[in-house]
Amino acid sequence: MNFSYWELKNWFTAIDFTIVGSGIVGLHCALALREKFPESKILILEKGILPQGASTKNAGFACFGSLSEIIDDLKSHSEEAVFQLIQKRWKGLQLLRKNLGDETIDFKPYGGYELFLKDEESTYTECLQKLSFINDLLKPLLRNDVFAKEVDRFAFQGIQEHVIFNPFEAQIDTGKMMNALLKKAIANNILILNQVEVKSFQEKTNSVEVTLDEFSFPTKKLLFATNGFASELTNNKVKPARAQVLITEPIPNLDIKGTFHLDKGYYYFRNIDNRILLGGGRNLAFEEETTTELGQTELIQNRLERLLKEVILPNTDYKIEHRWSGIMGLGATKNPIVEQLSEHVYCGVRLGGMGVAIGSLIGQELADLVI
Repeated sequence: MNFSYWELKNWFTAIDFTIVGSGIVGLHCALALREKFPESKILILEKGILPQGASTKNAGFACFGSLSEIIDDLKSHSEEAVFQLIQKRWKGLQLLRKNLGDETIDFKPYGGYELFLKDEESTYTECLQKLSFINDLLKPLLRNDVFAKEVDRFAFQGIQEHVIFNPFEAQIDTGKMMNALLKKAIANNILILNQVEVKSFQEKTNSVEVTLDEFSFPTKKLLFATNGFASELTNNKVKPARAQVLITEPIPNLDIKGTFHLDKGYYYFRNIDNRILLGGGRNLAFEEETTTELGQTELIQNRLERLLKEVILPNTDYKIEHRWSGIMGLGATKNPIVEQLSEHVYCGVRLGGMGVAIGSLIGQELADLVI
Protein backbone atom coordinates (compact mmCIF):
# COMPACT_ATOMS: atom_id res chain seq x y z
CA MET A 1 0.00 0.00 0.00
CA ASN A 2 1.20 3.48 -0.82
CA PHE A 3 1.19 4.89 2.71
CA SER A 4 3.19 7.99 3.52
CA TYR A 5 5.51 8.39 6.49
CA TRP A 6 2.82 10.51 8.19
CA GLU A 7 0.12 7.93 7.65
CA LEU A 8 2.24 5.08 8.98
CA LYS A 9 3.39 7.14 11.97
CA ASN A 10 -0.05 8.41 13.02
CA TRP A 11 -2.33 5.48 12.21
CA PHE A 12 -0.30 2.26 12.24
CA THR A 13 2.57 2.76 14.72
CA ALA A 14 2.64 2.01 18.47
CA ILE A 15 -0.98 0.86 18.61
CA ASP A 16 -2.15 -0.39 21.98
CA PHE A 17 -5.65 -1.59 21.04
CA THR A 18 -7.07 -2.46 17.64
CA ILE A 19 -10.81 -3.05 17.54
CA VAL A 20 -12.40 -4.71 14.51
CA GLY A 21 -15.93 -3.38 13.98
CA SER A 22 -17.22 0.16 14.53
CA GLY A 23 -20.73 -0.76 15.66
CA ILE A 24 -22.34 -0.38 19.07
CA VAL A 25 -20.04 -2.94 20.71
CA GLY A 26 -16.83 -1.71 19.09
CA LEU A 27 -17.40 1.96 19.91
CA HIS A 28 -18.46 1.30 23.51
CA CYS A 29 -15.44 -0.94 23.94
CA ALA A 30 -13.14 1.79 22.64
CA LEU A 31 -14.68 4.41 24.92
CA ALA A 32 -14.34 2.11 27.95
CA LEU A 33 -10.70 1.46 27.10
CA ARG A 34 -10.07 5.19 26.71
CA GLU A 35 -11.48 5.79 30.18
CA LYS A 36 -9.13 3.20 31.71
CA PHE A 37 -6.11 3.98 29.53
CA PRO A 38 -6.23 7.73 28.77
CA GLU A 39 -2.82 7.79 27.05
CA SER A 40 -3.28 4.67 24.93
CA LYS A 41 -3.50 4.58 21.14
CA ILE A 42 -6.81 3.03 20.03
CA LEU A 43 -7.60 2.16 16.43
CA ILE A 44 -10.96 0.93 15.10
CA LEU A 45 -11.10 -0.82 11.72
CA GLU A 46 -14.42 -1.04 9.86
CA LYS A 47 -14.85 -2.87 6.56
CA GLY A 48 -17.92 -0.86 5.52
CA ILE A 49 -18.53 2.80 4.79
CA LEU A 50 -20.73 2.59 7.89
CA PRO A 51 -20.90 -0.32 10.38
CA GLN A 52 -21.44 -3.39 8.21
CA GLY A 53 -23.59 -5.46 10.55
CA ALA A 54 -26.80 -4.20 12.16
CA SER A 55 -25.76 -1.21 14.28
CA THR A 56 -26.97 1.35 11.72
CA LYS A 57 -29.47 -0.98 10.07
CA ASN A 58 -31.63 -2.12 13.00
CA ALA A 59 -35.18 -0.98 13.74
CA GLY A 60 -34.29 1.09 16.81
CA PHE A 61 -36.19 -0.97 19.37
CA ALA A 62 -35.20 -0.30 22.98
CA CYS A 63 -36.65 -3.64 24.03
CA PHE A 64 -35.63 -6.74 25.99
CA GLY A 65 -37.96 -9.43 24.63
CA SER A 66 -41.66 -9.83 23.89
CA LEU A 67 -43.82 -12.08 26.07
CA SER A 68 -43.99 -14.90 23.51
CA GLU A 69 -40.24 -14.68 22.89
CA ILE A 70 -39.48 -14.98 26.60
CA ILE A 71 -41.85 -17.95 26.92
CA ASP A 72 -40.16 -19.53 23.90
CA ASP A 73 -36.70 -18.95 25.40
CA LEU A 74 -37.79 -20.77 28.57
CA LYS A 75 -38.24 -23.92 26.49
CA SER A 76 -34.50 -24.06 25.78
CA HIS A 77 -33.00 -22.02 28.67
CA SER A 78 -33.41 -22.22 32.45
CA GLU A 79 -35.41 -19.57 34.31
CA GLU A 80 -32.17 -18.23 35.78
CA ALA A 81 -30.52 -18.01 32.35
CA VAL A 82 -33.51 -16.17 30.85
CA PHE A 83 -33.65 -13.77 33.81
CA GLN A 84 -29.92 -13.03 33.54
CA LEU A 85 -30.22 -12.45 29.81
CA ILE A 86 -33.09 -9.98 30.25
CA GLN A 87 -31.17 -8.34 33.09
CA LYS A 88 -28.20 -7.82 30.76
CA ARG A 89 -30.46 -6.28 28.11
CA TRP A 90 -32.08 -3.97 30.65
CA LYS A 91 -28.72 -2.90 32.11
CA GLY A 92 -27.38 -2.37 28.59
CA LEU A 93 -30.28 -0.06 27.73
CA GLN A 94 -29.71 1.99 30.88
CA LEU A 95 -25.99 2.22 30.09
CA LEU A 96 -26.72 3.40 26.54
CA ARG A 97 -29.10 6.09 27.83
CA LYS A 98 -26.61 7.18 30.49
CA ASN A 99 -23.70 7.36 28.04
CA LEU A 100 -25.49 9.33 25.32
CA GLY A 101 -28.60 10.88 26.87
CA ASP A 102 -32.26 10.34 25.96
CA GLU A 103 -32.53 13.50 23.88
CA THR A 104 -29.45 12.62 21.84
CA ILE A 105 -30.77 9.18 20.83
CA ASP A 106 -34.37 10.44 20.50
CA PHE A 107 -35.57 8.04 23.19
CA LYS A 108 -39.37 7.79 23.09
CA PRO A 109 -41.03 5.76 25.90
CA TYR A 110 -44.18 4.93 23.94
CA GLY A 111 -44.25 1.36 25.23
CA GLY A 112 -44.29 -1.89 23.29
CA TYR A 113 -47.11 -4.11 22.06
CA GLU A 114 -47.31 -7.73 21.02
CA LEU A 115 -49.96 -8.65 18.46
CA PHE A 116 -51.26 -12.14 17.69
CA LEU A 117 -52.71 -13.04 14.31
CA LYS A 118 -56.05 -14.87 14.12
CA ASP A 119 -54.30 -18.17 13.27
CA GLU A 120 -51.98 -17.89 16.32
CA GLU A 121 -54.63 -19.09 18.78
CA SER A 122 -52.34 -21.50 20.64
CA THR A 123 -49.53 -18.96 21.10
CA TYR A 124 -52.04 -16.30 22.13
CA THR A 125 -53.65 -18.61 24.72
CA GLU A 126 -50.27 -19.70 26.09
CA CYS A 127 -49.16 -16.08 26.50
CA LEU A 128 -52.31 -15.12 28.39
CA GLN A 129 -51.98 -18.17 30.65
CA LYS A 130 -48.30 -17.51 31.45
CA LEU A 131 -48.44 -13.70 31.65
CA SER A 132 -48.58 -13.59 35.46
CA PHE A 133 -45.79 -16.15 35.77
CA ILE A 134 -43.46 -14.09 33.53
CA ASN A 135 -44.35 -10.91 35.44
CA ASP A 136 -43.39 -12.65 38.68
CA LEU A 137 -40.14 -13.84 37.09
CA LEU A 138 -39.16 -10.29 36.08
CA LYS A 139 -40.43 -8.44 39.15
CA PRO A 140 -37.06 -8.58 41.00
CA LEU A 141 -35.56 -6.66 38.07
CA LEU A 142 -38.25 -4.12 37.18
CA ARG A 143 -40.17 -3.90 40.47
CA ASN A 144 -43.52 -3.85 38.67
CA ASP A 145 -45.56 -5.98 36.31
CA VAL A 146 -44.03 -5.83 32.83
CA PHE A 147 -46.81 -7.27 30.67
CA ALA A 148 -50.53 -6.47 30.67
CA LYS A 149 -53.46 -7.53 28.49
CA GLU A 150 -55.11 -4.65 26.63
CA VAL A 151 -57.69 -4.17 23.90
CA ASP A 152 -56.17 -3.07 20.58
CA ARG A 153 -56.72 0.66 20.09
CA PHE A 154 -54.89 1.03 16.75
CA ALA A 155 -57.49 -0.56 14.47
CA PHE A 156 -55.24 -3.37 13.32
CA GLN A 157 -57.04 -6.14 11.46
CA GLY A 158 -56.77 -9.91 11.45
CA ILE A 159 -55.49 -10.11 15.02
CA GLN A 160 -56.73 -11.54 18.32
CA GLU A 161 -58.92 -9.31 20.48
CA HIS A 162 -56.22 -8.43 22.99
CA VAL A 163 -52.64 -7.23 22.65
CA ILE A 164 -49.92 -7.48 25.29
CA PHE A 165 -48.59 -4.10 26.45
CA ASN A 166 -45.13 -3.48 27.93
CA PRO A 167 -44.70 0.06 29.38
CA PHE A 168 -40.94 -0.41 29.80
CA GLU A 169 -40.29 -0.68 26.07
CA ALA A 170 -39.27 2.33 23.97
CA GLN A 171 -37.84 3.36 20.64
CA ILE A 172 -34.74 5.28 19.59
CA ASP A 173 -33.36 6.83 16.42
CA THR A 174 -30.62 4.39 15.40
CA GLY A 175 -28.89 6.90 13.14
CA LYS A 176 -28.73 9.58 15.85
CA MET A 177 -27.41 7.02 18.33
CA MET A 178 -24.58 5.87 16.08
CA ASN A 179 -23.74 9.41 15.00
CA ALA A 180 -23.43 10.43 18.66
CA LEU A 181 -21.24 7.41 19.43
CA LEU A 182 -18.93 8.17 16.49
CA LYS A 183 -18.63 11.82 17.54
CA LYS A 184 -17.86 10.79 21.11
CA ALA A 185 -15.19 8.36 19.94
CA ILE A 186 -13.51 10.97 17.74
CA ALA A 187 -13.67 13.53 20.56
CA ASN A 188 -11.84 11.00 22.74
CA ASN A 189 -8.99 10.66 20.23
CA ILE A 190 -10.04 7.22 18.99
CA LEU A 191 -8.91 6.59 15.42
CA ILE A 192 -11.51 5.11 13.04
CA LEU A 193 -10.70 3.83 9.56
CA ASN A 194 -13.52 2.73 7.26
CA GLN A 195 -13.51 0.35 4.29
CA VAL A 196 -10.59 -1.54 5.81
CA GLU A 197 -11.01 -5.31 6.04
CA VAL A 198 -8.87 -7.49 8.29
CA LYS A 199 -7.77 -10.48 6.21
CA SER A 200 -5.92 -12.39 8.94
CA PHE A 201 -3.94 -12.00 12.13
CA GLN A 202 -0.98 -13.76 13.69
CA GLU A 203 -0.13 -13.77 17.37
CA LYS A 204 3.43 -12.86 18.34
CA THR A 205 5.11 -13.01 21.75
CA ASN A 206 4.12 -9.50 22.82
CA SER A 207 1.74 -8.38 20.07
CA VAL A 208 -0.55 -9.39 17.21
CA GLU A 209 0.33 -8.86 13.55
CA VAL A 210 -2.81 -7.67 11.77
CA THR A 211 -2.92 -8.22 8.01
CA LEU A 212 -4.96 -6.02 5.67
CA ASP A 213 -4.75 -5.96 1.86
CA GLU A 214 -1.02 -6.11 1.06
CA PHE A 215 -0.15 -4.53 4.40
CA SER A 216 0.29 -5.57 8.02
CA PHE A 217 0.94 -3.80 11.30
CA PRO A 218 1.48 -4.77 14.96
CA THR A 219 -0.91 -4.07 17.82
CA LYS A 220 -0.56 -4.96 21.48
CA LYS A 221 -4.16 -6.19 21.74
CA LEU A 222 -6.71 -7.18 19.09
CA LEU A 223 -10.43 -7.10 19.89
CA PHE A 224 -13.19 -8.37 17.59
CA ALA A 225 -16.63 -6.75 17.75
CA THR A 226 -17.91 -8.20 14.49
CA ASN A 227 -21.05 -10.00 15.79
CA GLY A 228 -22.76 -11.58 12.75
CA PHE A 229 -19.43 -11.89 10.92
CA ALA A 230 -17.72 -13.87 13.70
CA SER A 231 -18.45 -17.42 12.50
CA GLU A 232 -14.85 -18.46 11.78
CA LEU A 233 -13.57 -16.67 14.84
CA THR A 234 -15.84 -18.67 17.17
CA ASN A 235 -15.84 -22.06 15.44
CA ASN A 236 -19.40 -21.51 14.22
CA LYS A 237 -20.78 -20.62 17.66
CA VAL A 238 -22.06 -17.49 15.94
CA LYS A 239 -24.12 -17.71 12.77
CA PRO A 240 -25.16 -14.75 10.65
CA ALA A 241 -28.86 -13.95 10.38
CA ARG A 242 -30.09 -11.48 7.80
CA ALA A 243 -32.97 -9.18 8.78
CA GLN A 244 -34.94 -7.58 5.95
CA VAL A 245 -36.69 -4.26 6.46
CA LEU A 246 -38.93 -1.86 4.56
CA ILE A 247 -40.20 1.65 5.33
CA THR A 248 -43.10 3.66 3.96
CA GLU A 249 -43.22 7.23 2.79
CA PRO A 250 -44.63 9.68 5.38
CA ILE A 251 -48.30 8.97 6.14
CA PRO A 252 -50.53 11.96 7.05
CA ASN A 253 -52.17 11.71 10.49
CA LEU A 254 -50.47 8.43 11.37
CA ASP A 255 -51.84 7.46 14.79
CA ILE A 256 -49.65 4.41 15.44
CA LYS A 257 -47.05 5.03 18.16
CA GLY A 258 -44.88 2.39 19.80
CA THR A 259 -42.84 -0.68 19.08
CA PHE A 260 -44.77 -3.74 17.94
CA HIS A 261 -43.94 -7.45 17.85
CA LEU A 262 -45.54 -10.37 16.02
CA ASP A 263 -44.83 -14.11 15.97
CA LYS A 264 -42.29 -14.42 18.83
CA GLY A 265 -40.41 -11.38 17.61
CA TYR A 266 -39.87 -12.68 14.07
CA TYR A 267 -41.81 -9.65 12.79
CA TYR A 268 -41.61 -6.15 14.22
CA PHE A 269 -42.74 -2.66 13.27
CA ARG A 270 -42.79 0.88 14.65
CA ASN A 271 -43.57 4.47 13.80
CA ILE A 272 -40.74 6.83 12.81
CA ASP A 273 -41.08 10.29 11.22
CA ASN A 274 -44.77 9.61 10.39
CA ARG A 275 -43.78 6.41 8.60
CA ILE A 276 -44.11 2.72 9.38
CA LEU A 277 -40.91 0.71 9.53
CA LEU A 278 -41.51 -3.05 9.27
CA GLY A 279 -39.00 -5.88 9.34
CA GLY A 280 -38.51 -9.59 9.90
CA GLY A 281 -39.60 -12.78 8.20
CA ARG A 282 -36.39 -14.81 8.35
CA ASN A 283 -38.44 -17.64 9.86
CA LEU A 284 -39.87 -18.15 6.36
CA ALA A 285 -36.44 -19.22 5.11
CA PHE A 286 -33.99 -19.85 7.94
CA GLU A 287 -31.34 -21.48 5.77
CA GLU A 288 -31.37 -18.80 3.06
CA GLU A 289 -31.28 -16.01 5.66
CA THR A 290 -28.25 -17.51 7.42
CA THR A 291 -26.01 -15.35 5.27
CA THR A 292 -23.69 -12.33 5.41
CA GLU A 293 -24.96 -11.12 2.02
CA LEU A 294 -26.98 -7.93 2.22
CA GLY A 295 -30.11 -7.85 0.06
CA GLN A 296 -33.79 -8.74 -0.10
CA THR A 297 -35.79 -11.74 -1.26
CA GLU A 298 -39.18 -11.77 -2.94
CA LEU A 299 -40.56 -14.34 -0.47
CA ILE A 300 -39.92 -12.21 2.61
CA GLN A 301 -40.67 -8.84 1.05
CA ASN A 302 -44.02 -10.13 -0.19
CA ARG A 303 -44.87 -11.34 3.32
CA LEU A 304 -43.90 -7.97 4.83
CA GLU A 305 -46.03 -6.15 2.26
CA ARG A 306 -49.00 -8.41 3.01
CA LEU A 307 -48.72 -7.76 6.75
CA LEU A 308 -48.55 -4.05 6.07
CA LYS A 309 -51.62 -4.07 3.83
CA GLU A 310 -53.82 -6.58 5.66
CA VAL A 311 -52.91 -6.10 9.34
CA ILE A 312 -51.05 -2.85 10.07
CA LEU A 313 -52.47 -0.30 7.61
CA PRO A 314 -55.60 -1.97 6.22
CA ASN A 315 -57.55 1.25 5.60
CA THR A 316 -54.69 3.61 4.80
CA ASP A 317 -53.12 4.77 1.57
CA TYR A 318 -49.33 4.45 1.67
CA LYS A 319 -46.29 3.87 -0.52
CA ILE A 320 -43.16 1.90 0.29
CA GLU A 321 -40.17 4.19 -0.06
CA HIS A 322 -37.14 2.09 0.77
CA ARG A 323 -35.89 -1.41 1.65
CA TRP A 324 -32.69 -2.67 3.25
CA SER A 325 -31.22 -5.48 5.33
CA GLY A 326 -28.79 -5.96 8.21
CA ILE A 327 -26.78 -8.87 9.60
CA MET A 328 -27.33 -10.10 13.16
CA GLY A 329 -25.31 -12.67 15.10
CA LEU A 330 -27.20 -15.65 16.55
CA GLY A 331 -26.33 -19.06 17.98
CA ALA A 332 -27.62 -22.19 19.71
CA THR A 333 -27.95 -20.11 22.87
CA LYS A 334 -28.80 -16.43 23.24
CA ASN A 335 -25.98 -15.77 25.70
CA PRO A 336 -23.39 -13.37 24.23
CA ILE A 337 -19.81 -14.54 23.76
CA VAL A 338 -17.31 -12.28 25.53
CA GLU A 339 -14.06 -14.23 25.60
CA GLN A 340 -10.31 -14.03 25.54
CA LEU A 341 -9.40 -16.16 22.54
CA SER A 342 -5.63 -16.16 23.11
CA GLU A 343 -2.93 -14.17 24.89
CA HIS A 344 -3.63 -10.93 23.02
CA VAL A 345 -6.91 -11.55 21.15
CA TYR A 346 -10.47 -11.05 22.44
CA CYS A 347 -14.03 -11.02 21.11
CA GLY A 348 -17.48 -9.70 22.07
CA VAL A 349 -20.08 -11.19 19.72
CA ARG A 350 -23.42 -13.07 19.40
CA LEU A 351 -25.88 -10.39 20.48
CA GLY A 352 -28.93 -12.49 19.56
CA GLY A 353 -30.73 -9.76 17.64
CA MET A 354 -30.67 -7.46 20.69
CA GLY A 355 -27.76 -5.19 19.77
CA VAL A 356 -29.43 -1.94 20.80
CA ALA A 357 -30.22 -3.36 24.24
CA ILE A 358 -27.10 -5.32 24.96
CA GLY A 359 -24.40 -3.80 22.73
CA SER A 360 -23.18 -1.11 25.12
CA LEU A 361 -22.84 -3.61 27.97
CA ILE A 362 -21.00 -6.15 25.82
CA GLY A 363 -18.61 -3.41 24.70
CA GLN A 364 -17.95 -2.58 28.35
CA GLU A 365 -17.44 -6.27 29.23
CA LEU A 366 -15.07 -6.72 26.28
CA ALA A 367 -12.96 -3.81 27.52
CA ASP A 368 -13.06 -5.23 31.05
CA LEU A 369 -11.49 -8.48 29.78
CA VAL A 370 -8.43 -6.52 28.68
CA ILE A 371 -8.38 -4.38 31.81
